[in-house]
Amino acid sequence: MTHPTLHDSLTEIDAAEWDAVACPEATSGRPVDPFTTHRFLVALDRSRSTGTGTGWGTKALVLRDEDGRMIGATPLYVKSHSQGEYIFDHGWADALERAGGRYYPKLQIAVPFTPATGRRFLTAPDAPHTRDALIEAAIGLAAGNKLSSLHVTFCTGDEAETLSARHGLLHRVTQQFHWENRGYATFDDFLADLASRKRKNIRKERETARAAGLTIRALTGDEIEEKHWDAFWYFYQDTGSRKWGTPYLTRKFFDEVHKTMRDDVLLVLAERQGKPVAAALNFIGRDTLYGRYWGCSEDHPCLHFELCYYQAIDYAIAHGMARVEAGAQGEHKLARGYLPTPVHSLHWINDPNFREAVARYLQAERRAVDEEIEVLTSYGPFRNVTSED
Repeated sequence: MTHPTLHDSLTEIDAAEWDAVACPEATSGRPVDPFTTHRFLVALDRSRSTGTGTGWGTKALVLRDEDGRMIGATPLYVKSHSQGEYIFDHGWADALERAGGRYYPKLQIAVPFTPATGRRFLTAPDAPHTRDALIEAAIGLAAGNKLSSLHVTFCTGDEAETLSARHGLLHRVTQQFHWENRGYATFDDFLADLASRKRKNIRKERETARAAGLTIRALTGDEIEEKHWDAFWYFYQDTGSRKWGTPYLTRKFFDEVHKTMRDDVLLVLAERQGKPVAAALNFIGRDTLYGRYWGCSEDHPCLHFELCYYQAIDYAIAHGMARVEAGAQGEHKLARGYLPTPVHSLHWINDPNFREAVARYLQAERRAVDEEIEVLTSYGPFRNVTSED
């Protein structure tokens, strides 16, 4: 028998206890997913990037067995808006409110501001069945508080398929662009897999970026200094203000990450005479490099492609990583070897009529996404082995 408990902050939960379900594999190396670790989620709260006044009201849903051992958990947020999610439901909110309903607040099982696929239902290795208990408890919270909806974003494909079938959740499929390592030993091996025109274009872009006369360095762990975070904060603010109006993360978040996660970070810097002028921030998983943020104080042709995409591929190949997830959106990634990949979310809608309307929309959207993935993949940069290069 399991006992669900709702916490108001992850700081109420012991880090080792949380990580025993979030990343049990980390006892023998890196976590598969750095974003559901206690240290990452707590960094968001301690830096006030989430919590009171942000529209991300932090909760944590925990399941324990009869002996009090944590056997399941999920990060849960009470949302008063739809910002920072990257699975867009603004149209749903508008539709319900035009019909006289109330869309906010809603519940969100997610990693805030992080469009990276990972487990959302964290279970002890000997208690995988607790996924069902977690989703049932979350639905019960939404229904019991008469909230409009519950959303599970960037869950794994297995979670989406299994839990939608068992619990009647709506399964949404959207797409991102990911780079896959096909056993490459070098970047040139990757280029050899491409059609000649695409191969030449990438070489030209890398040469163009390097022609700016900048020094490019990839830093991790203790190589990252406070001055690098100061520079990155400036870049992040500039990019965030242009994209979102107000940056999601506070300056203190990067201090918290440096304290507890600097070994999980890859910061790619472009410097002019020792002064950073551009940077790309990545997080390191066990098999995946996750590209997160980019910014600059000087504009140079192709520098964005070099720091965000090609340096990430270099690092992944050198460290035997299986893939690079370069974040949300961006069809320009296709020509650089990042292919369209389905990503998954789950949705529980309280109102039955509204749920039916959303279900019809998702059916049509999924057909469109499947077709788009097929078409975009056919236009990808890789050689057609049945024809001449």
